[in-house]
Amino acid sequence: MPILGLEEDLFPGDLLEREFRPDESEACWWALYTRSRCEKELMRRLRAFEIPYYGPTIERRTRMPKGRICTSYVPLFANYIFMYGDATQRYTALTTNCISRDLVVVEGAQLASDLRQLRKLILSGLPIQPEAQLEVGARVRVRSGPLVGQEGTVLRRHGETRLLIAVRFLQQGATVQVDECDLERII
Repeated sequence: MPILGLEEDLFPGDLLEREFRPDESEACWWALYTRSRCEKELMRRLRAFEIPYYGPTIERRTRMPKGRICTSYVPLFANYIFMYGDATQRYTALTTNCISRDLVVVEGAQLASDLRQLRKLILSGLPIQPEAQLEVGARVRVRSGPLVGQEGTVLRRHGETRLLIAVRFLQQGATVQVDECDLERII
């Protein structure tokens, strides 16, 4: 049983499905670097102000010393929340006292595409492993299974084949175990 249940990590629900054109509005993507362990608090406050955001959250299960299994929901990228908004919304977010610094994302459409793929990976229900740094590998597309159509980089970890979905802006990503027979190389 989780100590705190899964909270909404995407607001509004269709944020990542929108078409992002930087020339059409003053809104843009921001990477908000939070104070230590303030990611969920920031997401609650942004939701209260109705400011669009995405803070990828994954399930983490640990065994306690007496054998009990504890489930918690942790940010995939420690201290990062992605916000889509204009200068006024940015200022409002900064007044929450949860943010250490903010970075404007120049390639907003690319970030939205990366986050969309990452969300699909999280929603697949497969066990996810955060990856702190990208590694060189072959670009592949998944041919079958719950991740069909996903594109990423193939990695090998401890004898396992893993698919890396990257957020290029952060130079971080997440991996999931896949079978090689489900992958096809992108040329």
